[in-house]
Amino acid sequence: MKSITPKVLHEISGKPMLFHAIDAAKEVSNDITVVLYHQAERIQKEIAAVYEHIHFHLQDAAQFPGTGGAMKGVEIQHDKALILNGDMPLITTDSLHALLEGDADINMSVIELDDPNGYGRVVILDGKVHEIVEEKDCIPAQKEIKTVNAGVYCVKKELLDRYIPQLSNDNAQAEYYLTDIIKMAVDEGKTVHPVIVKEEEFKGVNSKLDLAHAEEIMQNRIRIKWMKAGVSMRLPETIYIDSRATFEGECILENGVSIQGNCHIIASHIKTHSVIEDAYIENSDVGPIGRIRPQSRIINSHIGNFVEVKKSTLTGVKAGHLAYIGDASIDEGTNLGAGVITCNYDGKQKYKTIIGKNVFVGSDTQIVAPVTIADDVLIAAGTTVNRDVEKGNLAISRTQMKTVKNFFYKFFQTSDNGEK
Repeated sequence: MKSITPKVLHEISGKPMLFHAIDAAKEVSNDITVVLYHQAERIQKEIAAVYEHIHFHLQDAAQFPGTGGAMKGVEIQHDKALILNGDMPLITTDSLHALLEGDADINMSVIELDDPNGYGRVVILDGKVHEIVEEKDCIPAQKEIKTVNAGVYCVKKELLDRYIPQLSNDNAQAEYYLTDIIKMAVDEGKTVHPVIVKEEEFKGVNSKLDLAHAEEIMQNRIRIKWMKAGVSMRLPETIYIDSRATFEGECILENGVSIQGNCHIIASHIKTHSVIEDAYIENSDVGPIGRIRPQSRIINSHIGNFVEVKKSTLTGVKAGHLAYIGDASIDEGTNLGAGVITCNYDGKQKYKTIIGKNVFVGSDTQIVAPVTIADDVLIAAGTTVNRDVEKGNLAISRTQMKTVKNFFYKFFQTSDNGEK
């Protein structure tokens, strides 16, 4: 990946790719073990911050490298073990259920490729896996085989308990290969059943290019899911939706919208090129080019173009254009004019602004927190509010305007008819 970040922690649609695999696994099992080695402590810490009841096993890669070595010492509670790869974020629970079906000794995922060059071939005879042949070892007839190993297995616990200790690293890479258990099972006359799976779901992510391709596939799935649930999207291919985001009611997302993080949006209209981050929005419209930052709640409100809201609760508010609202609580019927700013940061700490009902805040007003503005207040354009305002009052702080007669002509040294 050419990155200091472990491969499995690179994000796809808002979550590390490993988390997508864990989510799918949790749908089919209550016994999940993550095998760790590279940057094990960091990965375990990130998993534990999100998930409960995950087991961890540290691979002894110095003595037992390879995929087979990863399984040495792993404790399995149930009669079958489903073995997944942490860099397969696109796998679905439907495919996992297919791998769990039946009573074969091993269910093995297999992909049918139009061009299998570069892959080991899976030889299937009478509906059963006969062997896996690496491409360099294929005879001409075997190179015509289109079936290849997708790398996910469901194996009876009894076989794993016997086969894993028998694995050998007598190969060119001096590694212990999990694929060797297939040959062991076939040699014993065990049933190895091929399960045909979709190539898209079993793609491994091994580069930033693979990551981008996986993101495209995941985004398409997410958009289809929510459009089927009733969300309208204009030019959906231009819209980004985080895998953690949820929608209720009849929502509209226009082109270029980005829904990031754990957002919940109810019956709202998000207009062109707006960005919503970890926010709750209900019965409201945002944008175009609006930004709602984390920990914001927007209810029954209009947020116009070039308005930024951060860690604020707005209920029944209009903020039509060019405003910054940070660390604020604003009640219904209040209107914020263009250029209104809550000055919430003094260089050391953040402070809160509280604005009541039916407050009219004129354009180019600065509200210096901490401050409380009561209900039914008028604030004149250009005012700096630096103390509380009581109910029913007008707040105004302007220097008196003055005019200098004929100054234009003096400044440019012209006569009043425009001659120099």
